Amino acid sequence: MSIIDTDNARAWRIRLAHLRQELLSPVNALLGYAEILHEDASRNGRPDILPDMNRILGAARDLAGKVDRLVDGDRARSLPGAAAATQEQELRHELRTPLNAIKGYGEMLREDVANFSGDSLRADFDRLLAAVTDLLLRLDRIVRFSVDVEETSLAPDQTGAVMVSDLMRSLGPVRPYAVTETGSILVVDDIEANRDLLSRRLTRDGHRVASVAGGQQALQALADDEFDLVLLDLMMPDINGLDVLVRMKADERLRRIPVIMITALAETESAVRCIEAGAEDYLPKPFDPVLLRARINACLHKKRWRDREQKYLRRIEDETAKFERLLLTILPRQVIGRLNQGEAMIADRFEGVSVLFADLVSFTEHAARVTPAAMVEYLNRLFSEFDALARELGVEKIKTIGDAYMAVAGLPDPNPDGFAAIAKMALGMIDRLGRVNSHFGWPLQIRIGIHSGPVVAGIIGTHRFVYDVWGDTVNVASRLEAYSLPNRIHVSQDTARHLVGLFPLEPRGSIDVKGKGKLETFFLSWI
Repeated sequence: MSIIDTDNARAWRIRLAHLRQELLSPVNALLGYAEILHEDASRNGRPDILPDMNRILGAARDLAGKVDRLVDGDRARSLPGAAAATQEQELRHELRTPLNAIKGYGEMLREDVANFSGDSLRADFDRLLAAVTDLLLRLDRIVRFSVDVEETSLAPDQTGAVMVSDLMRSLGPVRPYAVTETGSILVVDDIEANRDLLSRRLTRDGHRVASVAGGQQALQALADDEFDLVLLDLMMPDINGLDVLVRMKADERLRRIPVIMITALAETESAVRCIEAGAEDYLPKPFDPVLLRARINACLHKKRWRDREQKYLRRIEDETAKFERLLLTILPRQVIGRLNQGEAMIADRFEGVSVLFADLVSFTEHAARVTPAAMVEYLNRLFSEFDALARELGVEKIKTIGDAYMAVAGLPDPNPDGFAAIAKMALGMIDRLGRVNSHFGWPLQIRIGIHSGPVVAGIIGTHRFVYDVWGDTVNVASRLEAYSLPNRIHVSQDTARHLVGLFPLEPRGSIDVKGKGKLETFFLSWI
């Protein structure tokens, strides 16, 4: 068949589909009135009119069936050609027969119920007769397909032909359907001939095909291999296709594989149930190969996009996780949460915070005698040990400045054991310094100072911002570190009074702290 013949055939099918659409609404209305009248006659105890009501209902159903079959059978396959007028006449006669039956029996029954005053049946018979009369009057205008599709100067009652012409122009000419997407397809059907035919057709289109004879084998194949699409029969002896579909959609690995149901069970309820269960499409047997190819192509295309979307989502999740891990090296977790919630200014006052300053003794002189790489490697190893210790104890690292290290206990969340935690932090830092020195063969020592009291904490800056701590407590802790001795932990009286009984404390005596005057201080020792 030539392209022109194919286009004409398609135009003819579109005309019949439009004709069916034009007729379905009034015909369905007639069928609805007939069903209501039949129900009312049965409910109201009118056995005398039930035989004729059955005839009306039968004629209405016959009419609906004729209209519904307009796009099927010989009429859809046979172009009207020169015999179009004859075909129109035959179709009008075919439709008028049940219409006239409905009209005739309806008029007789309306007369029968006219003597019953107030009978609700009369109003419904009036509606039925009005609908059938209207459709009989319009039938000649509706059933008119002998007008040339390309005719442009049509009368108003020939708008159907205009619609067909417009649709044909939008659809374009019929061309062979090209396969643009190929993939791995699993064919599931308990009939060997169906599997063989479908597999050969798909292989010819360039797909990698596996086929199995039942639902259990399908689930095993899906567990053992990766597929882009499943063509699934509905009726199978071991596990039916719907159960296979439900199990696939309940499986995290399989739920994204598109499934096209192919079955001889051509009923709306089955199609709806399969679509609700997650099927991508539903094709009744025997299927049109061109339509199947188009739907396979569409399913594979959508799966490719879904796979790309999942890949991009995983990449975004990975990058987000990296970003959050990076932020955690800069900011406390609670502060990150507040920033994510939109807080622009973060500044809080905390009471009872213990601040620790630590500084390596004679580091500058020693660093001058080693390579920059060795110096950086040493500091990185040492401060990484300090960071791990802080995480173990619930201490918050604030920052490093050169070879100095600052940490606090008691913020951003209050810590009832903050005083003990900061003491263990200081003692642990001296211990881990010894381990790192042994590894590198360096002789460095550390001074540590701790003071406790109120502080203000917050974020400063928008570029390379930091979470920092301010206040008199910070200044005193820094002074105590400067007045400490190598590998000793110098604590204020405000800190020491919280450590009495928990750790050995050695009185240092009074020292003159700039800006504070005389302060009683102590050295913290190992237990």
